[in-house]
Amino acid sequence: MKTVSIKGKSYVEVNERLKYFRQNFKGYSLLSEIVELTDEKIVIKARILSPDLVEVANGLAYELAGSSFINKTSYIENCETSAWGRALANFGIGLDNNVASADEVSQAIELQDMEKTALLKISQSKSIDDLKEISVKYKAVLHLIKGKLTEKKNEL
Repeated sequence: MKTVSIKGKSYVEVNERLKYFRQNFKGYSLLSEIVELTDEKIVIKARILSPDLVEVANGLAYELAGSSFINKTSYIENCETSAWGRALANFGIGLDNNVASADEVSQAIELQDMEKTALLKISQSKSIDDLKEISVKYKAVLHLIKGKLTEKKNEL
């Protein structure tokens, strides 16, 4: 299966896992179930069923609407793809040493970088307006930087 490299590690993307599954496991099913859906978040469970309808693997995924570029318009679809990737990895397809999808790894790295940038900007801020701007611009990591925002606000 084709892989992509993220920070020096190889990952099999979900589309590759799915093609392999369809080609090699005739009669098996991959089903998606919405566990929770709101305007802000979604949880999807993907299940792999054997030809005799026994669940042989599953995977859960959670996405926040607007938490990334893709989630601004497609958080439901992105969540389903992540759930499929986890179910397929749990079934043993495309699993090397990590269950996370390439998108999940990439997004986690992006959020870590965003958190570092936000913390630096907080430390450099000179006014309450600066802090308000940071809290809006870095909304995706607000839960991670809230304490530092409060500390800086108290300093100002």
